[in-house]
Amino acid sequence: MNITETLKEAERELAAAGVDTPAFDAKLLLAHAAGIAPRDVDMLRLLGRPLPESFDADAYHAMIARRAAREPLQHITGHAPFRYLDVEVGPGVFIPRPETETVVQAGIDWLAGRHIADPRIVDLCAGSGVIGLSAAVEVAGSEVWAVELSEPTHAWTERNRRRVVADHPDVGERYHLVLGDATAPETLRDLDGTIDLVISNPPYVPESEIPEQPEVRDHDPELALYGGSADGLRIPERIIDRAATLLRDGGALVMEHDISQGAALRAYAAARGFADPRTGDDLTGRPRYLFAVKAGI
Repeated sequence: MNITETLKEAERELAAAGVDTPAFDAKLLLAHAAGIAPRDVDMLRLLGRPLPESFDADAYHAMIARRAAREPLQHITGHAPFRYLDVEVGPGVFIPRPETETVVQAGIDWLAGRHIADPRIVDLCAGSGVIGLSAAVEVAGSEVWAVELSEPTHAWTERNRRRVVADHPDVGERYHLVLGDATAPETLRDLDGTIDLVISNPPYVPESEIPEQPEVRDHDPELALYGGSADGLRIPERIIDRAATLLRDGGALVMEHDISQGAALRAYAAARGFADPRTGDDLTGRPRYLFAVKAGI
């Protein structure tokens, strides 16, 4: 078969399995099986060219079968893009989502708007490391501490730290990875009252709302998904408590949450000493994150 026929057959198989983006996934996996960029697949298809000699048909069919079984695309390719980074992912680590890029942007924009030199940033519930590593790469002179509880996930974070440092050597001196409980008072205790910005994507899915997508339900670690209570608020509230202690007066918290949790978390933040907490939207216009400044100045 030529490249168009190969893609169409794979797309039909993925669509029949209920995959949301069958054409995109078929193209990306073909590029992966051929060792070329997705844009090169588009070009070959447009020019009516045959499949490249580098294409491994057996590997491609095996990857399509895995995807049709609803294994996450990122597990099959072994990596995921996030802002200006590309990180390694697989079983045991939460796959970064585009909505989290908006959360990071809100924090970076706040720092830039206040012209804070050499800001001190904490990433609570680090996961793959994309939040803290993005901050370290994008914010010149920043010093970042990242906390992750799960040992298997921490291993992924460390792997991605090394991956980023290979391209950005200065990050190695400014990014500090800690294995520990992000909500515990003793974690990073020596930083209390000194942090400019806390950014967090904590577990927040309500335990009463098990995700329908097999890619999420069956593959993302439960520790990274569920917020510790029926409404999913228990862990986000504890992150607010910890941030209130870590931040200096006038420091900011940006925390991702479920679209149902905005009002409750604004009220909780206000009760914990944050001024004028507000809810920010993601790129689809859904209420996605809490933004709050610690009162005091």
